[in-house]
Amino acid sequence: MLKRFSLVLEGELSHFLQIIKDLAESTRCIHRKNPNLYDIPRTLWIPTHHAHNRIVVFLYPQSVEVTQLHETLGIESEIDLTIRKLKDWAAPRPVEKNLLTMSDTVYVHPEPLGVVLIIGAWNYPWAVTVGPLIGAIAAGNAAVVKPSEVCVHTAKVMEDLLPIYIDKELYPVVTGGVPETQELLRQRFDHIFYTGNSMVGKLIMEAAAKNLTPVTLELGGKSPCYIDKNCDITIACRRTAWGKYTNCGQTCIAPDYILCEPSMQDRIIEEIKKALKEFYTDNPKTCADYGRIINQRHFKRIINMLDDCTIAAGGENDEANCYIAPTLLRDVKPEAKVMQEEIFGPLLPIITVSGVDEAIEFINKGEKPLALYVFSSDNKVIDRIRDETSSGGFVANDCLVHYSISSLPFGGVGNSGMGCYHGKYSFDQLSHLRGCLIKKLNMEGVNNVRYPPHTPKKPTPMKFMFLVFLTCSCEIFFKMEDIY
Repeated sequence: MLKRFSLVLEGELSHFLQIIKDLAESTRCIHRKNPNLYDIPRTLWIPTHHAHNRIVVFLYPQSVEVTQLHETLGIESEIDLTIRKLKDWAAPRPVEKNLLTMSDTVYVHPEPLGVVLIIGAWNYPWAVTVGPLIGAIAAGNAAVVKPSEVCVHTAKVMEDLLPIYIDKELYPVVTGGVPETQELLRQRFDHIFYTGNSMVGKLIMEAAAKNLTPVTLELGGKSPCYIDKNCDITIACRRTAWGKYTNCGQTCIAPDYILCEPSMQDRIIEEIKKALKEFYTDNPKTCADYGRIINQRHFKRIINMLDDCTIAAGGENDEANCYIAPTLLRDVKPEAKVMQEEIFGPLLPIITVSGVDEAIEFINKGEKPLALYVFSSDNKVIDRIRDETSSGGFVANDCLVHYSISSLPFGGVGNSGMGCYHGKYSFDQLSHLRGCLIKKLNMEGVNNVRYPPHTPKKPTPMKFMFLVFLTCSCEIFFKMEDIY
């Protein structure tokens, strides 16, 4: 049905349109012609389970264990959940009726959207690409998978492994760079799922608007971390350091900066330094648990942010190896370069505020972030920050872990994105939830009141409602008589 996508790599972009048309035709009968639909997510477990052994080769110096933790274990859990719950998610969902529909069958019927375009990111290339694919397949869609061109080796792993285990005609993998992505975006899809930065997210949305294609945008932003004076500072700093420097700071929900009172700054710096030594030894450059910046372009971008900052710890770097040490910045001003965009690297600025009021004010001056963190032993402080700010996710006394909970929606708000996924939210996000009402062809006498002409002789609305109620009650009574 489809020409091999290797043609795309040779520049034959004209085949895209026919490919998308063929996929759209296929997905209309995907449920009927594939009785094993509920087993499809299970087949994804096999390439996911084996992928980390190949991915880790290209993530030097990170260990296999780090790759498993960050890339594949969460996906395996998501697949397992989908296998167990898919029949329930896909079943018709009865809804509450009103008086006029008491005797009707009313329900929500999930159905496939059609063809979904999934554009992945480079920071966790397996997790943020295969994750949406699980939802797309579970919902009965066809999908075109476009891994990020930045992570060339992982894209190759995906291109090699996925066609072995899932239908390569229904779920083709397209590799390539900006021209291939632009050509894909010219085609008509039924949904586009993009993970990446806000600037590209706007371009995706602009392209989608031409066909009124709905989008899910998983973006990012400057996720704040407020450390309150009423908390265990050691634990707060340890958890913040883990959340920030995991994957060398290249995590969309990493704490982007710390807010604290001036009297706490020195203590926070010392505690984070202790945590860094515990996690990555005295020399993170030789530690197998500490990563690298993805490429030299991003290395230079991050280093340029240091121009007007005071380094409290770290700062060592090696451009040839894309290495930047875990770095703490003190007394950072709001107008500093490092505060003008998402850092997406191992720099952690500390901004001092007078207290929770000023922290909330500072957070609300910026764009809505993908995540917001607060460390406090005072529930009133936690509640205030939650209620008086807006963010994609909110976590108290920890970092990142909300991403791992499939029962929570993961997504942004405002500049940090739109839509959500994980677990059932992925299924619903990539389904059309079709409202259905099935009515019988009797009770036409009751329905006559809604037909023209409307004259004084017809029952008033109150009489009409009473008549409907009486008729429905009698019908229910006679049904019960039949049962007993």
